[in-house]
Amino acid sequence: MAGIYIHIPFCKQACHYCDFHFSTSLKKKSELVDAICKELLLRKDENKEIIQTIYFGGGTPSLLTSEELKKIFNVIYTNYLVSETAEITLEANPDDLIKDRILSLSKSPINRLSIGVQSFFEEDLQLMNRAHNAKEALECIKIAVSHFENISIDLIYGIPEMSSERWKDNLQFAINLEVPHLSCYALTVEPKTALEHLIKTGVVSPMDDSMAERHYNILLELTEKEGFENYEFSNFSKPNFQSQNNTAYWQGKRYLGIGPSAHSYDGNIRSWNVSNNTKYIKSIELGVLPSEKEILSKMDKYNEYIMTGLRTKWGVSIQKIEYIFGDKYRDYLLEQAKKSLKNDLLSLDKDVLLITKKGRFLGDGIASDLFLTAEI
Repeated sequence: MAGIYIHIPFCKQACHYCDFHFSTSLKKKSELVDAICKELLLRKDENKEIIQTIYFGGGTPSLLTSEELKKIFNVIYTNYLVSETAEITLEANPDDLIKDRILSLSKSPINRLSIGVQSFFEEDLQLMNRAHNAKEALECIKIAVSHFENISIDLIYGIPEMSSERWKDNLQFAINLEVPHLSCYALTVEPKTALEHLIKTGVVSPMDDSMAERHYNILLELTEKEGFENYEFSNFSKPNFQSQNNTAYWQGKRYLGIGPSAHSYDGNIRSWNVSNNTKYIKSIELGVLPSEKEILSKMDKYNEYIMTGLRTKWGVSIQKIEYIFGDKYRDYLLEQAKKSLKNDLLSLDKDVLLITKKGRFLGDGIASDLFLTAEI
């Protein structure tokens, strides 16, 4: 098992764009922490490997108290073999990261912070209904860098009314703060979110894909100039600061997902817990895992490798396709890739298919052209 992911499904307020599972009521937080600890115990025999990464995601994991984090860590370190050099990440919102809280976290096993800044501009934060303001974003990072070497911040581009200059300024703020990792995402309109409603009712301008592409090209140019490596479509790091947790996902390594809505993967089976806090807690209390599972077919595994591989600097290995899936899959892939190779959207570097700079923003469509829709 490469890692453990722990989903903390609580937030102070709902961001307009978010469709993740969370609750703005903290009434069941203590019960849920107990249930997470019990799920870790129930599933300890699923793991036979050294844990290399632990990731607290959400939701807003920084809403957990030091005692609640300590309780979870006690269960993990008592029942799992954790590497001494494990990457242990906590997603955090700027409004939670006051000085005393940062100091407390720095004394815990957590050695990496992923801070959900999204923007350093007030108008963007208000449009997205973020719980923090621009001043809190700047101040928390200035304090955090003195206590944590490994920090990532999230930024969102393609926000309605965001000019290219404002996006450049956002990036420059992050670069000037000397954080070694950036995760940058295009704002997307998910079904049944507040953002979708605001756009439909004309309160917020519609999304502009051409603007998002311009922002992405600015992102590529500026991060490259500043010494960041674009090792995955949305992720940029200084040397030795790649996210080990996310890299494990993209490379198809095993992981255990704990908490409501969390997903797990063991190489052949993908499973996911119920996306309901009350049902999750009640089921775990009875000693029953509230999960469903899917056994991945050969075609599923091929498509997932294509999808994840093309997003990364490691690309898709033709030799690996042949070794794992066979000659027919290799021949199919090379045939399907011809059009994108001809149009300079893909390149074939020795044994590896890579998306070119020209094709980077079209990656999902390029990958879908290589997918299988039936077993061969």
